[in-house]
Amino acid sequence: MFGMIPFTRQENNLFRYLDNMEREMMSGFGDFSQFRCDIQDKGGSYLLEAELPGFQKEDISIQLDGDDLVITANHNSEMEDKKEKNYVRRERKFGSYSRRFNVAGIDTSAITAAYNNGVLELTLPKKVEQAPAARTIEIQG
Repeated sequence: MFGMIPFTRQENNLFRYLDNMEREMMSGFGDFSQFRCDIQDKGGSYLLEAELPGFQKEDISIQLDGDDLVITANHNSEMEDKKEKNYVRRERKFGSYSRRFNVAGIDTSAITAAYNNGVLELTLPKKVEQAPAARTIEIQG
C-alpha cells in the first residue's frame, strides 16, 4: 500500500525511510534550539532543572550577565574511532543550546549547580529582604 502513493519518488532505502520517520515524529515537538527546563519554588530557593542529555559536564557553561543567568551547552561529537573505518552511515551531532533567565530576586553569590544523568540542577536562593535599620532622625532648625 505504501508504494501506491502518487507523485512521489519511492526509493527502497532503509536510511531514507528512517530519516523520514524521524522527521515525521519530531515535526510536532516544537523548537529544539532550546532545552527543556522546570523551575520549582522550594520556599527559600528555586530549583531549576534543565534537561541536557548527551552532554558532558565540560560542555555546559553557566554565566551571570547582569541580572541574567545564561546556560549554554555545546554539542560536538565528532569523535573519530580509529578501529572502525567501514562506515555505512555515520552521523555527528553539532549544536549549541542556550537559555537566559532573569535572576533579579536571587542571591547570585549562593547559586549552586550539579549535573547528574543528563539533568542540570541549579539551586537559586532567594534574596532575603532586609528591613531598614532603626535610626533616630534629628530635627534641624
